[in-house]
Amino acid sequence: MKKHNCRIGFNDGMLMAIGIPLMAFIIPIVFFGCRFNRPPILSWEKYFTTLLITAVIWIGNRYIMIYSRKKYPLFDEVRKRIFFQSALMLVYTVVANVALGLVFEKTFMKDAAGITQIDRLINSNAACLFCTIMVIAVYESIYFMHQLRHSVEETEKLKRENLNAQLDALRTQVNPHFLFNNLNTLVSLIPENPGLATDFVQQLSKLYRYILEVKDEQSILLKDELGVLQAYAFLLQTRFGSNLKVHIDVPAEKMDKRIVPLSLQLLMENAIKHNIISAEKPLHIHIFSNNGSLVVDNNLQVKHYVPESTGIGLDNIRNRYKLLGEKTVSVADTGTNFTVTIPLIDN
Repeated sequence: MKKHNCRIGFNDGMLMAIGIPLMAFIIPIVFFGCRFNRPPILSWEKYFTTLLITAVIWIGNRYIMIYSRKKYPLFDEVRKRIFFQSALMLVYTVVANVALGLVFEKTFMKDAAGITQIDRLINSNAACLFCTIMVIAVYESIYFMHQLRHSVEETEKLKRENLNAQLDALRTQVNPHFLFNNLNTLVSLIPENPGLATDFVQQLSKLYRYILEVKDEQSILLKDELGVLQAYAFLLQTRFGSNLKVHIDVPAEKMDKRIVPLSLQLLMENAIKHNIISAEKPLHIHIFSNNGSLVVDNNLQVKHYVPESTGIGLDNIRNRYKLLGEKTVSVADTGTNFTVTIPLIDN
């Protein structure tokens, strides 16, 4: 990427290389009536004189813009900056044009029959103001586009940082209570069923290892996510026994699709957190594919008291899918079932 003055917003070398000679060619024809075949003749002397005046005014106004943007850099100072900048450029343009016009007066007056010095000053100032307005229009348009793009990039950067912070919080949400409950389950398993206790530790280790491995991933293979979900389901089913039923029905051809990491674990955790799980009211969680999406469905038997939530669950999943530019996450509550549909991402 080519370097440029950040106050200009783009590399304007090419614009000046084309714009100044072009303006110097147009101004004598439009504002002074110069022609190639009749007086006043557009001679090389007139062209290079106009080229010099145009360059002085263009470059001077360019530095006035840079100075104005340094003086009023904030977005809410734009109106003040435009007024200050325009007034300063107007004064500079007129003063510079009159001073240079006096120096090069003979160049334009020697074959200009019937044109007074006042007419020449009026025409030349009109030409320079036209040049200045064109310069302002081009530079300001590109500057505002640059600022807009920068603002969008900053917003996206902040959004990513915010989502990463939320994801970090989500990882820690595989939380002290969850670890405490699993350690209690493990303590009860060790004397009664050492073999199951060993399996329990292995699945718990697999879950936490996965959390560390996906810390920098925006998406993960569905087969990997489901593999860890089965470890998570094993821990929960060991704790709740037959009161918790987890059904995973996803065909093999979908396994190479991708999904945002920890989304299924989070949805299962939400189902556990918000619903009664008992022998009289077992909780059924069904995970299956539907066209290009994955569906997580559970029967509703809402607890009267729900532990305090961090509030980052479903919103976190929605925002991470938005960040990837994928289809939206949909949620349906029928009164008997709670269903979340999340897009599968092509590999």
